[in-house]
Amino acid sequence: MSLNEEEIERYSRQLALPEWSGEAQERLKSASAIVIGLGALGSPAATYLVAAGVGRVGVVDPDPVELSNLSRQPLHFTPDIEQGKAESAAAKLSFINPNVQVDPYPARVEEDNAEAIVMGADVVVDCTDSFETRYVVNDACCAQRVPLVEGGVLGLSGQVMSIRPGESACYRCAFPTAPPEGSVPACRDAGVLGPVAGVVGSIQALEALKLLTGFAEPLTDRILQIDEGGIARTLVRTSRLEGCPACARVPAAPQSP
Repeated sequence: MSLNEEEIERYSRQLALPEWSGEAQERLKSASAIVIGLGALGSPAATYLVAAGVGRVGVVDPDPVELSNLSRQPLHFTPDIEQGKAESAAAKLSFINPNVQVDPYPARVEEDNAEAIVMGADVVVDCTDSFETRYVVNDACCAQRVPLVEGGVLGLSGQVMSIRPGESACYRCAFPTAPPEGSVPACRDAGVLGPVAGVVGSIQALEALKLLTGFAEPLTDRILQIDEGGIARTLVRTSRLEGCPACARVPAAPQSP
């Protein structure tokens, strides 16, 4: 899938990178991504995937825009309050890059629809704030052999990991069980600062671009822990868990040449 003159100009700064290439850009153009959650993480993640030129991006979120969202979710504006986040995000993203097909899905991801939502995608970016949903998305991506980028943010800290089902540790391998109910405070209780979520969501987009193009090594079998209060980064090694109910029997997905 070749690039036209307008696309060459639009993506000229990333095409100038020695690590990038016209072939990488063409891979993006023919690729599809799903971003689940259009809040504090999903806003920057979806923005950078669309701006970079991923050919088709599905944006999934069942919730309406609320006033309290606006300090950390830059895809949504004050006039969008009470509008669905998926539709609100899709409208802005289409203005950012009309070459990209943006599909809004105002759906809640649950066990009975998760595989259908991720099926056929080249990468999924999970930007949700629920442990339950993260396990559901992870299991669906493993079942469908779809690469996944997981992220989370709370207060001034966050974490990111990338997953290639059948090859690297999945979310259940790294975190076999969810933390006890009530042991981790919700964002509404502990708070979150918008720029911190912006950093984490941007790294998620970067990891998705790595998985889609192969231009650099993604965070597989590693968890990046981020402390923006002290501007610290820590890499924690992880590995596939023998007998993992999500990925132990998953054959490796075929890799693009």
